[in-house]
Amino acid sequence: MTDTDNLWVLEKKFWTEGADGVHHLTAKGALAVLPYPAGILVDEAIWRDNAVAQRWRTVAFTEPVITLKGDVAVLAYHVSAERAEVPIYEALCTSTYLRDEDEWFRLSHQQTPTAEQD
Repeated sequence: MTDTDNLWVLEKKFWTEGADGVHHLTAKGALAVLPYPAGILVDEAIWRDNAVAQRWRTVAFTEPVITLKGDVAVLAYHVSAERAEVPIYEALCTSTYLRDEDEWFRLSHQQTPTAEQD
């Protein structure tokens, strides 16, 4: 599997697996910028927030773009995510990954909703 393929697989895991499945794939000091009320979350606060703790049943990435520069990768995409009893969530997202000893760790993640969310 190429780095590009591996990174997209990792990104999908962050949406669909629980914290136990991806926590170890997060860099120390990582940050997430999520829609209100979550806001800016750093390090362990990412995993304590309800917006992060809830997993999505299905996700679809469109408009995927990836930039690789040495040991840094930036992914950008549009996501459509679904979970029970919640309207489909649409957002533009970016995630930055850092390679450390041939393993990728997510350093940052940002979401900008494309429409007002309920």
